[in-house]
Amino acid sequence: MKKYAVLTALTLAFTLLLAQAACAELTKFADNVYSYVGSKDASPSHSFAANAGIVIGKDGVLVIDTLISAKEGQRFLADIRKVTDKPIRYVVNTHTHLDHALGNCVFAKLGATVISHEADRTYLATNGAGLLQRAANYGLKPEDMAGTEIALPTLAFSDEMLLDLGGEEVRLIRTAPSHTAGSLVVYLPAEKILFAGDVLFTDFHPFLADGDFSGWIRTIDALLAMDVNKVVPGHGPLSGKKDLREMKEYIQLFDKKATELAAKTSDADAISAELLKTLPKRTMAEWMVTYNVKSRYLAKK
Repeated sequence: MKKYAVLTALTLAFTLLLAQAACAELTKFADNVYSYVGSKDASPSHSFAANAGIVIGKDGVLVIDTLISAKEGQRFLADIRKVTDKPIRYVVNTHTHLDHALGNCVFAKLGATVISHEADRTYLATNGAGLLQRAANYGLKPEDMAGTEIALPTLAFSDEMLLDLGGEEVRLIRTAPSHTAGSLVVYLPAEKILFAGDVLFTDFHPFLADGDFSGWIRTIDALLAMDVNKVVPGHGPLSGKKDLREMKEYIQLFDKKATELAAKTSDADAISAELLKTLPKRTMAEWMVTYNVKSRYLAKK
């Protein structure tokens, strides 16, 4: 009977651990810095496993990206409130693709100032309504998007912006067009932590369709020169400079090989199969390779 009780307790504990892993909360990287990282649930309703984080200062909280919907934004807000009750002063969109910016509405309603680069503010202003109308095309159901509204950044900049949260310096930096025309990174010099947004995908096949490859490479080179110990990618686990170098190599290899293959055939599946033999192995979002081939290399054929 005693052995049975022990086994039952162990089984329950293991089940609880699995449940916690499946619903991962914010991970602490410094006394005042937290983020989602490395989710294994890349479903549309779970923001395609996008990362999002917070920085807490004496004067309030800065939120970095807001996930894919009001529902997901509320999930994020609930996890933030487990960590701090300070007012949310700012939201920074590293870029305004739907999985990183459609949760803006949750935080804008709290009075937060939403910030982005000028180019990505223009992108969301132009395309936001269409993103909501085409949500089903991204695998999102009406119930996933219930209550979601487009909340545009109300503050935009061109190259760099410095924010002071009260003893916590936060630098917003846009080096060049990269993943999007206005993709930016969030740098915390005191902690040597960098939120790279979708400039970096780690163990996750990247979305390349909107990218400026030459600018993306310049941006990665600039990030490699920075004093950084921890890098939070847009998707994937906590990373470092090794992952930035591998991202650079991935982009260069993908572009070279896809260009060669697309010159010989218009069969997207065949091209993707060959690319997957050549590209560095990544465990998540393999479907993205075919999407990138169709949208970037075959769209004009």
